[in-house]
Amino acid sequence: MKLGLRDRGPVRKGSALVAVFWIMSILSLTVFTSIQLLYYEVDLVTAKVHGTRARHMAEIGIAIAANPVVNRDDPILRNVFDADGQQGYDAKLRSEASRFNINMLLQPGSDGAPADKTLLREILANWGMEMEETQYIVDALVDWIDDDDFEELNGAEFTHYEDLGYLNRPYNRPFYSLDEVRLVEGWDRVEALNPNWQDWFTIWSAGGLDINEAKPELLALAAEISIEDAESLQERVLGPDGIRDTEDDLPFRDLNEPLSLLGLPDVQRMLVEPRLTVNDQTSRIESVGWSGDTRVQITLILRNRTGRPAILERKEEVIP
Repeated sequence: MKLGLRDRGPVRKGSALVAVFWIMSILSLTVFTSIQLLYYEVDLVTAKVHGTRARHMAEIGIAIAANPVVNRDDPILRNVFDADGQQGYDAKLRSEASRFNINMLLQPGSDGAPADKTLLREILANWGMEMEETQYIVDALVDWIDDDDFEELNGAEFTHYEDLGYLNRPYNRPFYSLDEVRLVEGWDRVEALNPNWQDWFTIWSAGGLDINEAKPELLALAAEISIEDAESLQERVLGPDGIRDTEDDLPFRDLNEPLSLLGLPDVQRMLVEPRLTVNDQTSRIESVGWSGDTRVQITLILRNRTGRPAILERKEEVIP
Protein backbone atom coordinates (compact mmCIF):
# COMPACT_ATOMS: atom_id res chain seq x y z
CA MET A 1 0.00 0.00 0.00
CA LYS A 2 1.49 3.34 -1.06
CA LEU A 3 1.68 6.27 1.36
CA GLY A 4 -0.21 9.39 0.50
CA LEU A 5 1.10 12.91 0.66
CA ARG A 6 -0.55 13.42 4.02
CA ASP A 7 1.32 10.42 5.44
CA ARG A 8 4.73 12.07 4.66
CA GLY A 9 4.12 15.20 6.77
CA PRO A 10 5.76 14.01 10.02
CA VAL A 11 8.89 12.91 8.15
CA ARG A 12 9.28 16.35 6.54
CA LYS A 13 8.73 18.06 9.88
CA GLY A 14 11.39 15.86 11.52
CA SER A 15 13.90 16.64 8.78
CA ALA A 16 13.25 20.35 9.14
CA LEU A 17 13.78 20.09 12.90
CA VAL A 18 17.12 18.32 12.41
CA ALA A 19 18.18 21.00 9.93
CA VAL A 20 17.29 23.71 12.44
CA PHE A 21 19.39 21.97 15.08
CA TRP A 22 22.32 21.78 12.65
CA ILE A 23 22.01 25.47 11.79
CA MET A 24 21.83 26.40 15.49
CA SER A 25 24.96 24.29 16.19
CA ILE A 26 26.86 25.94 13.37
CA LEU A 27 25.77 29.40 14.55
CA SER A 28 26.76 28.56 18.14
CA LEU A 29 30.16 27.31 16.98
CA THR A 30 30.64 30.47 14.91
CA VAL A 31 29.74 32.70 17.86
CA PHE A 32 32.00 30.70 20.20
CA THR A 33 34.92 30.89 17.74
CA SER A 34 34.39 34.63 17.25
CA ILE A 35 34.43 35.20 21.01
CA GLN A 36 37.62 33.14 21.40
CA LEU A 37 39.27 35.10 18.60
CA LEU A 38 38.18 38.33 20.24
CA TYR A 39 39.69 37.23 23.56
CA TYR A 40 42.89 36.26 21.75
CA GLU A 41 43.07 39.64 20.02
CA VAL A 42 42.47 41.43 23.33
CA ASP A 43 45.22 39.38 25.04
CA LEU A 44 47.58 40.03 22.13
CA VAL A 45 46.98 43.77 22.17
CA THR A 46 47.32 43.85 25.96
CA ALA A 47 50.62 41.95 25.78
CA LYS A 48 51.93 44.36 23.12
CA VAL A 49 50.91 47.34 25.22
CA HIS A 50 52.59 45.94 28.34
CA GLY A 51 55.67 44.99 26.32
CA THR A 52 56.00 48.49 24.89
CA ARG A 53 55.52 50.08 28.30
CA ALA A 54 57.99 47.71 29.97
CA ARG A 55 60.59 48.51 27.29
CA HIS A 56 59.94 52.21 27.81
CA MET A 57 60.47 51.80 31.57
CA ALA A 58 63.75 49.97 30.98
CA GLU A 59 64.91 52.73 28.63
CA ILE A 60 64.22 55.31 31.33
CA GLY A 61 66.44 53.35 33.72
CA ILE A 62 69.23 53.17 31.12
CA ALA A 63 69.06 56.91 30.42
CA ILE A 64 69.26 57.74 34.12
CA ALA A 65 72.03 55.27 34.96
CA ALA A 66 74.14 56.43 31.99
CA ASN A 67 74.13 60.00 33.31
CA PRO A 68 77.60 60.64 34.79
CA VAL A 69 76.21 62.66 37.72
CA VAL A 70 74.22 59.67 38.99
CA ASN A 71 75.98 57.60 41.64
CA ARG A 72 75.55 53.89 42.15
CA ASP A 73 73.68 54.39 45.43
CA ASP A 74 71.34 57.06 44.03
CA PRO A 75 67.68 56.23 44.82
CA ILE A 76 66.67 57.59 41.41
CA LEU A 77 67.94 54.32 39.90
CA ARG A 78 64.70 52.68 41.01
CA ASN A 79 61.20 54.08 40.56
CA VAL A 80 57.61 52.83 40.68
CA PHE A 81 55.06 54.88 38.76
CA ASP A 82 51.77 53.79 40.28
CA ALA A 83 50.42 52.86 43.70
CA ASP A 84 49.96 49.15 42.95
CA GLY A 85 53.47 48.78 41.51
CA GLN A 86 52.33 47.77 38.02
CA GLN A 87 54.86 49.98 36.23
CA GLY A 88 58.43 50.92 37.06
CA TYR A 89 62.13 50.31 36.50
CA ASP A 90 65.13 49.12 38.47
CA ALA A 91 68.60 50.00 37.13
CA LYS A 92 71.94 48.82 38.46
CA LEU A 93 75.45 50.08 37.79
CA ARG A 94 78.26 47.56 37.86
CA SER A 95 81.84 47.32 36.71
CA GLU A 96 82.29 45.08 33.68
CA ALA A 97 85.59 44.06 35.27
CA SER A 98 83.67 42.00 37.83
CA ARG A 99 84.14 39.22 35.24
CA PHE A 100 87.24 37.69 33.70
CA ASN A 101 88.21 39.16 30.34
CA ILE A 102 88.69 35.95 28.37
CA ASN A 103 90.61 37.66 25.56
CA MET A 104 93.12 39.10 28.02
CA LEU A 105 93.64 35.71 29.66
CA LEU A 106 94.36 34.09 26.29
CA GLN A 107 96.68 36.70 24.81
CA PRO A 108 100.39 37.05 25.64
CA GLY A 109 101.16 39.97 27.91
CA SER A 110 102.86 43.16 26.70
CA ASP A 111 105.98 42.01 28.56
CA GLY A 112 106.04 38.79 26.56
CA ALA A 113 104.40 36.73 29.29
CA PRO A 114 102.43 33.76 27.90
CA ALA A 115 98.67 33.38 28.06
CA ASP A 116 97.36 32.73 31.57
CA LYS A 117 96.51 29.08 30.97
CA THR A 118 96.87 28.28 34.65
CA LEU A 119 93.98 30.51 35.69
CA LEU A 120 91.75 29.28 32.88
CA ARG A 121 92.41 25.67 33.81
CA GLU A 122 91.63 26.43 37.45
CA ILE A 123 88.33 28.05 36.45
CA LEU A 124 87.28 24.98 34.45
CA ALA A 125 88.43 22.62 37.19
CA ASN A 126 86.40 24.64 39.68
CA TRP A 127 83.33 23.81 37.59
CA GLY A 128 84.07 20.11 37.89
CA MET A 129 86.13 19.37 34.77
CA GLU A 130 88.96 16.85 34.92
CA MET A 131 92.42 18.41 34.70
CA GLU A 132 93.37 16.51 31.55
CA GLU A 133 90.32 17.85 29.74
CA THR A 134 90.95 21.42 30.95
CA GLN A 135 94.33 21.31 29.19
CA TYR A 136 92.64 20.32 25.94
CA ILE A 137 89.97 23.05 26.19
CA VAL A 138 92.41 25.83 27.14
CA ASP A 139 94.85 24.96 24.35
CA ALA A 140 91.94 24.99 21.88
CA LEU A 141 91.00 28.47 23.15
CA VAL A 142 94.57 29.72 22.65
CA ASP A 143 94.68 28.31 19.12
CA TRP A 144 91.39 30.01 18.34
CA ILE A 145 92.65 33.55 18.97
CA ASP A 146 96.35 33.36 18.04
CA ASP A 147 97.33 34.48 14.54
CA ASP A 148 99.39 31.47 13.54
CA ASP A 149 98.76 27.90 12.42
CA PHE A 150 101.00 26.28 15.02
CA GLU A 151 98.91 23.95 17.13
CA GLU A 152 99.26 24.00 20.92
CA LEU A 153 100.20 20.70 22.57
CA ASN A 154 96.53 19.74 23.07
CA GLY A 155 95.00 22.38 20.81
CA ALA A 156 92.96 22.58 17.62
CA GLU A 157 93.99 24.45 14.49
CA PHE A 158 92.62 24.51 10.92
CA THR A 159 93.29 20.87 10.05
CA HIS A 160 91.43 19.70 13.16
CA TYR A 161 88.34 21.74 12.36
CA GLU A 162 88.60 20.77 8.69
CA ASP A 163 88.31 17.11 9.71
CA LEU A 164 85.12 18.06 11.54
CA GLY A 165 83.70 19.72 8.41
CA TYR A 166 84.43 23.38 9.26
CA LEU A 167 86.47 25.28 6.67
CA ASN A 168 86.62 28.69 8.37
CA ARG A 169 87.77 27.81 11.88
CA PRO A 170 89.54 28.89 14.00
CA TYR A 171 89.11 32.63 13.45
CA ASN A 172 92.67 33.45 14.61
CA ARG A 173 91.60 36.64 16.32
CA PRO A 174 90.20 37.66 19.73
CA PHE A 175 86.57 36.89 20.43
CA TYR A 176 84.18 39.60 19.24
CA SER A 177 81.38 38.23 21.43
CA LEU A 178 80.99 35.55 24.06
CA ASP A 179 78.72 33.64 21.69
CA GLU A 180 81.79 32.91 19.56
CA VAL A 181 83.33 30.96 22.44
CA ARG A 182 80.70 28.28 21.81
CA LEU A 183 82.35 27.57 18.44
CA VAL A 184 85.59 26.39 20.05
CA GLU A 185 86.10 22.63 19.95
CA GLY A 186 85.02 21.07 23.25
CA TRP A 187 83.22 24.09 24.68
CA ASP A 188 79.91 22.21 24.62
CA ARG A 189 81.27 20.10 27.49
CA VAL A 190 82.08 23.26 29.43
CA GLU A 191 78.56 24.57 28.89
CA ALA A 192 77.13 21.27 30.13
CA LEU A 193 79.07 21.69 33.38
CA ASN A 194 78.19 25.36 33.86
CA PRO A 195 75.27 26.69 31.78
CA ASN A 196 75.86 30.12 33.37
CA TRP A 197 79.48 30.36 32.23
CA GLN A 198 78.83 33.71 30.52
CA ASP A 199 78.36 35.27 33.97
CA TRP A 200 82.08 34.63 34.55
CA PHE A 201 83.49 36.18 31.38
CA THR A 202 83.50 39.37 29.36
CA ILE A 203 85.35 40.75 26.34
CA TRP A 204 84.87 44.42 27.21
CA SER A 205 86.78 45.23 30.38
CA ALA A 206 90.21 46.86 30.26
CA GLY A 207 91.93 43.76 31.58
CA GLY A 208 92.14 42.66 35.19
CA LEU A 209 89.43 41.48 37.55
CA ASP A 210 88.12 44.39 39.66
CA ILE A 211 88.85 43.48 43.26
CA ASN A 212 86.06 45.81 44.45
CA GLU A 213 83.42 44.25 42.23
CA ALA A 214 84.17 40.56 41.69
CA LYS A 215 82.30 37.83 43.50
CA PRO A 216 84.37 35.96 46.10
CA GLU A 217 84.52 32.75 44.02
CA LEU A 218 86.10 34.62 41.10
CA LEU A 219 88.43 36.63 43.30
CA ALA A 220 89.62 33.51 45.13
CA LEU A 221 90.68 31.92 41.84
CA ALA A 222 92.34 35.06 40.47
CA ALA A 223 94.33 35.84 43.65
CA GLU A 224 94.91 32.16 44.52
CA ILE A 225 93.48 32.63 48.01
CA SER A 226 90.84 30.83 50.05
CA ILE A 227 87.18 31.66 49.59
CA GLU A 228 87.16 32.87 53.21
CA ASP A 229 89.89 35.44 52.49
CA ALA A 230 88.02 36.57 49.37
CA GLU A 231 84.83 37.00 51.40
CA SER A 232 86.74 39.06 53.98
CA LEU A 233 87.89 41.44 51.24
CA GLN A 234 84.33 41.75 49.99
CA GLU A 235 83.05 42.47 53.52
CA ARG A 236 85.56 45.30 53.78
CA VAL A 237 84.36 46.78 50.48
CA LEU A 238 80.66 46.52 51.42
CA GLY A 239 81.20 48.38 54.70
CA PRO A 240 79.48 47.90 58.08
CA ASP A 241 75.99 47.32 56.65
CA GLY A 242 77.19 44.56 54.30
CA ILE A 243 75.14 45.99 51.40
CA ARG A 244 76.61 47.09 48.09
CA ASP A 245 76.01 50.60 46.75
CA THR A 246 75.35 52.27 50.08
CA GLU A 247 77.02 55.28 51.68
CA ASP A 248 79.25 53.23 53.98
CA ASP A 249 80.96 51.28 51.16
CA LEU A 250 84.77 51.29 51.44
CA PRO A 251 86.18 50.37 48.02
CA PHE A 252 89.93 49.97 47.64
CA ARG A 253 91.61 52.83 45.79
CA ASP A 254 94.60 50.80 44.60
CA LEU A 255 95.84 47.23 44.62
CA ASN A 256 98.56 47.70 47.21
CA GLU A 257 96.16 47.78 50.19
CA PRO A 258 94.19 44.57 49.50
CA LEU A 259 97.30 42.65 48.48
CA SER A 260 99.05 43.80 51.65
CA LEU A 261 96.04 42.78 53.73
CA LEU A 262 96.23 39.30 52.23
CA GLY A 263 99.90 39.04 53.14
CA LEU A 264 100.78 37.20 49.95
CA PRO A 265 104.35 35.95 49.47
CA ASP A 266 106.32 37.97 46.93
CA VAL A 267 106.28 35.21 44.32
CA GLN A 268 102.51 34.78 44.56
CA ARG A 269 101.94 38.51 44.53
CA MET A 270 103.96 38.92 41.32
CA LEU A 271 101.87 36.19 39.71
CA VAL A 272 98.38 37.42 40.69
CA GLU A 273 98.81 41.21 40.57
CA PRO A 274 98.52 41.42 36.74
CA ARG A 275 95.19 39.60 37.02
CA LEU A 276 93.64 42.24 39.27
CA THR A 277 92.62 45.89 39.08
CA VAL A 278 90.50 48.53 40.80
CA ASN A 279 88.14 51.11 39.33
CA ASP A 280 87.94 49.81 35.78
CA GLN A 281 86.29 52.42 33.54
CA THR A 282 83.98 49.97 31.73
CA SER A 283 80.48 49.97 33.19
CA ARG A 284 77.65 47.47 32.88
CA ILE A 285 74.19 48.98 33.22
CA GLU A 286 71.32 46.55 33.70
CA SER A 287 67.87 48.11 33.68
CA VAL A 288 64.71 46.07 34.22
CA GLY A 289 61.43 47.72 33.28
CA TRP A 290 58.04 46.21 34.00
CA SER A 291 54.41 46.77 33.14
CA GLY A 292 51.89 44.35 34.52
CA ASP A 293 53.43 40.88 34.32
CA THR A 294 55.81 41.79 31.47
CA ARG A 295 59.48 42.44 32.30
CA VAL A 296 62.11 43.67 29.85
CA GLN A 297 65.81 43.93 30.64
CA ILE A 298 68.21 46.14 28.72
CA THR A 299 71.94 45.64 29.27
CA LEU A 300 74.32 48.37 28.17
CA ILE A 301 78.12 48.12 28.24
CA LEU A 302 79.57 51.61 28.42
CA ARG A 303 83.18 52.77 28.47
CA ASN A 304 84.14 56.05 30.18
CA ARG A 305 80.66 56.78 31.53
CA THR A 306 81.94 59.85 33.36
CA GLY A 307 84.10 61.14 30.49
CA ARG A 308 83.43 60.68 26.79
CA PRO A 309 81.21 57.60 26.87
CA ALA A 310 81.25 54.95 24.16
CA ILE A 311 78.62 52.23 23.83
CA LEU A 312 80.30 48.85 23.39
CA GLU A 313 77.30 46.55 23.47
CA ARG A 314 73.53 46.71 23.92
CA LYS A 315 71.21 43.77 24.54
CA GLU A 316 67.48 43.63 25.12
CA GLU A 317 65.49 40.62 26.31
CA VAL A 318 62.18 39.66 27.87
CA ILE A 319 62.78 37.99 31.23
CA PRO A 320 60.53 35.98 33.58
